[in-house]
Amino acid sequence: MNFKWIGPLALLATLVIGDQVRIHRPGHKYRLAIELETTSGTKSASGVMAVFPDRGYSRAGHTIMRGDALFLDLGAGKNLFVLLAHADKPLDFDGMNYLALRAYGAAGRRVSFNEMARMTGVVPVTGALIPVFATFTDLADPATMRAVRSDELQAVLGAGFALRDVSVEVVPNGLWPLDFGGALGAQVTRGIEAKLPWWNTRGDSAAVALAAAGLNSGPVDAKEIFTRK
Repeated sequence: MNFKWIGPLALLATLVIGDQVRIHRPGHKYRLAIELETTSGTKSASGVMAVFPDRGYSRAGHTIMRGDALFLDLGAGKNLFVLLAHADKPLDFDGMNYLALRAYGAAGRRVSFNEMARMTGVVPVTGALIPVFATFTDLADPATMRAVRSDELQAVLGAGFALRDVSVEVVPNGLWPLDFGGALGAQVTRGIEAKLPWWNTRGDSAAVALAAAGLNSGPVDAKEIFTRK
């Protein structure tokens, strides 16, 4: 065996692996959380989202995020979803990529996108930064979805229901592909599909849900309002 190639090959492997980590590691991760006042006390839900800038050499891509919509089981057949889009015509799906950046900025902590992973602390999400809310009269039927403004929760869900807080917090990024949780980085939260019995049925049930709620996804796959892979 010719040992003189071991050093150069090891260096090449290190460079290739390091480049893949650079390309595939999220720019930052954030935890989106909601608290709701209900007739049975405060209910809350949260989920970790990962934001990926385009670091490929072709520069043909764009910034994306991965994560799931938030789900609150409010009891007595009532529920609330925090969807992965902002109100607009059509819906603004890209806003979720910059939600943490804009929320920290609105709280007086303005930084560049590339500095987001260093941020700490919880900041409020208010006004137009709050994603679209929705509820289903029947979770098994996508045609029963209805969009709900944050200031009309009581009118839709009943007396005693009100928004208490929406917040965001940058969480440990980890080192892809070793972001297994804890000290190795917060994992992206999954599981929304299990909350929707119609998810794997035939037909575009997500599009049915959006149409029933009067929401327009435009050219974006309607399923991306619930989950981004």
